[in-house]
Amino acid sequence: MTKENMKQNATVTVDGGYHPDTVVLKQGIPATITFNRINAAGCLDQVQLPDFDVLADLPLNKPQEIAIDTSKAGTYKFACGMNMFRGKVVIEP
Repeated sequence: MTKENMKQNATVTVDGGYHPDTVVLKQGIPATITFNRINAAGCLDQVQLPDFDVLADLPLNKPQEIAIDTSKAGTYKFACGMNMFRGKVVIEP
């Protein structure tokens, strides 16, 4: 199976923070992170991934899929709309 035929999926539960708060992906394999907000409290109704030019609404109890560009290895931050809760995406070579 070639990298082009493979796909990575990760799920982050949004409940008073991000669980897990670190997502590890492999470089060069298409990836999707699904954010699933299950708690209406706080400012976690949006997620921003500035390095990927993403600002997405996270509807309550409706998983939101976000495609991640894995072409460059590194550590990339994500946060709620107010930058109070944070996590990271690690893309490993």
